Amino acid sequence: MAVHAVAVPVDVDAAELAARVRARVGARLWVDDVPAGEFDRRRSAELARPTDDVRCVLVRSGERASLVVAARRDLPVLALAAALLDPSAELRWEGRAVAAPAADPPPWGLGTGSGVASVALPVAGGDETRWRAALADVLAWYGGTPAVGLFVETTRLAGAEYVPGPPVHPLTLTVFPEGDGWVLRCDHLTGHFAPDVAERFARHVAAAYDAGVAPSPAVVAELVELGRSPVALDSTPTTISEAFRRVVTRSPEAIAVCDRDVRLTYARLDALSDAVADGLRERGVGPGDRVVVCLERTSELVVVLLGVLKAGACYVPTDPAYPADRLAYTARDAAAALVVTRLAGFPADDVVAPDDLAAPPGSTGAPAGRPPWDADSPAYVIYTSGSTGRPKGVVVPHRNVIALVDATRDEYGLDADQVWTLFHSSAFDFSVWEAWGCLLTGGRLVVVSYEDSRDPERFRDLLAGEAVTVLSQTPSAFAQLLDVDHAALAVRLVVLGGEPLDARVLLRWHDRHPDCRVVNMFGITETTVHVTAQTYDRGLALAASRSVGRPLPGWHVYVMDEGGRPTPPGVPGEIWVGGAGVALGYLNRPELTGQRFVPDPYAGGTAYRSGDLGRLLPDGTLHHLGRIDGQVKIRGFRVELDEIRAVLLESPDVRAAAVVVRDPGTARARLDAYVVPAGLDTRDLHTRARDILPDHMVPATVTALDALPLTANGKLDASRLPEPDPRAEPAAAPPPPGEGSTDEGLAEAMREAWSAAFGMPVGLDDDFYHLGGNSLLAVRISAALKSRGLPSPSLRELFRTPTIRELTTR
Repeated sequence: MAVHAVAVPVDVDAAELAARVRARVGARLWVDDVPAGEFDRRRSAELARPTDDVRCVLVRSGERASLVVAARRDLPVLALAAALLDPSAELRWEGRAVAAPAADPPPWGLGTGSGVASVALPVAGGDETRWRAALADVLAWYGGTPAVGLFVETTRLAGAEYVPGPPVHPLTLTVFPEGDGWVLRCDHLTGHFAPDVAERFARHVAAAYDAGVAPSPAVVAELVELGRSPVALDSTPTTISEAFRRVVTRSPEAIAVCDRDVRLTYARLDALSDAVADGLRERGVGPGDRVVVCLERTSELVVVLLGVLKAGACYVPTDPAYPADRLAYTARDAAAALVVTRLAGFPADDVVAPDDLAAPPGSTGAPAGRPPWDADSPAYVIYTSGSTGRPKGVVVPHRNVIALVDATRDEYGLDADQVWTLFHSSAFDFSVWEAWGCLLTGGRLVVVSYEDSRDPERFRDLLAGEAVTVLSQTPSAFAQLLDVDHAALAVRLVVLGGEPLDARVLLRWHDRHPDCRVVNMFGITETTVHVTAQTYDRGLALAASRSVGRPLPGWHVYVMDEGGRPTPPGVPGEIWVGGAGVALGYLNRPELTGQRFVPDPYAGGTAYRSGDLGRLLPDGTLHHLGRIDGQVKIRGFRVELDEIRAVLLESPDVRAAAVVVRDPGTARARLDAYVVPAGLDTRDLHTRARDILPDHMVPATVTALDALPLTANGKLDASRLPEPDPRAEPAAAPPPPGEGSTDEGLAEAMREAWSAAFGMPVGLDDDFYHLGGNSLLAVRISAALKSRGLPSPSLRELFRTPTIRELTTR
């Protein structure tokens, strides 16, 4: 007969143990004293020996003693063993040894202990078939796991209290009669399952037994509530320009924005942006029109963006460093009424410089009365990477920005005493948080030039000189700042976002700034910059937590399975975002908008399907687990690998292409491309990619192969792609005689700096990007050259002349 048995090390007196067995089980304790060499064999024999009732045997040998409790399958293994069970107990089921633990912990178990815990719940009945169906449904909903077992006991023992036994599986559910009702008991190894997780799992099984479906409506309601902010949003929708004017009225003489050359009060910024708005109107720009803004990061950029909003138009930010092809595509796709830029030769027809937008004589200023736009009107369109090979524009209304500011103002102390930086490109939505988060709360905005943003020492000096208190950074950029002495900074709030965080890098900051609050925010362009927030203290940093916290007031998240159902706590799924930050959709992409912006199933309105993988924990915090598809973050910018692939495939010679990311989520993140056939000129392909893609999307290497490796299902097998050899890339030809000579001293110093940065010998004609170069390595090379008193190339110079020979040719 099959045996359910457990052996537990004990150190209690045999007489006391016998009394317990007699009182709890109504049975005799057998004592088996054996020679030392026979202890293990005898204990194993007792575990395997069949029984037709309950058998308790104490096996002893000198200092060692184990209690073996065995029972038939249709009788309980009693509480005596469960109370004494520890992780070293040897379990057997149906004559076979079962390791403890019997399976790897599931990812949703969240266990950290080393013992056994139990919880009991009253339930509706003891129908074994129905219980097994409920468990199967719940396990399928949880993603399946071998770590759970179910025992349904239907025998009522007259005059005795029924107590089920220890877990045979790491989580064992036992249904048994008690009094006039039924009880579901969950015994679990705490190293596999946290007690609150195990209890919730048991409740979900019980709810499925009652409702006949998993998850039941009651369970769904519980999970929906788990993904909401515990704080309600207090916000009155308005336009950004109207909210700004209220700040001007309160503090007209306070400094609003500054750069290294200009300082503007709120009153002056208001007047200058009014003039820009008037100039735009004179050129036919009206409410709802889209204006492309392509300007360097200076105070002028802020003036123009605000002026566009005051004209009732929608700004479309682009970066002057973008290739001409991308700039032209953005202006064309946005159907721009006007382009405001100082960039010579911008590839569009209706182009104007900021100087030409001064209010003409007799201008009447802003229109009287209520403007013909409101909080629901588009404020900006930011273009993000697209899987079709071209970027897609995300349309965001004024009310979303107002809600973001109102959701964070009180929690993070955002007031007129704060000094912010505008560090990021206006084409990156982090800039929305920086610019309007500062100006709509009365703070002072320090605009960081491109050059200052790429030099950590200059940036550090700027932060110190301007006494910056609120610093927003991608983790990659923050890592650069941590490489220089930052002890003198007055920053009180660091907001991180834009890419995954390796929390351990924060330890160096906490050591120097223990009173500074560090917040990691998860967000998406389509949901207005930020969605959730997690304050990282030293403990979370040490634990390398992946938490991105709970939703901001007014935002909520769901973690959904493939069937569109909320997943249980701890179980991964797709992150959906609803609430105050959801954008209006994609510009000119109704089909894609319909796929990604869907009806919110539990709150009404619209939810955004992010394509990000995550899991909600029992405390309501969200863990971000990366992308479900091929989209990645490179230095804070969202990159769709298929967009890069599409650019490579535009070459008529390329038959197949693949792009992978190395070291994702780190400052060393790098894109490597592979093309077929093997005889392709990869240098030409790389040059073409540079002409079309922004620098953060240009592959570091392009490797030609005979064929792309595939899985059995015909999909790309990225694990079999060869590691690219940067040195195998074709070298640039040296300049012909008479076209310049190389500064040999500078070239040698640069070669040594490059070799140290890349960790390999570098030649004069090796391409910076083919070697795997990125902006972080450029910063390190620059610092090494400056330490020798030598000039260093900017990132833009590297982009145009990426070899040492080209950089040092006079």
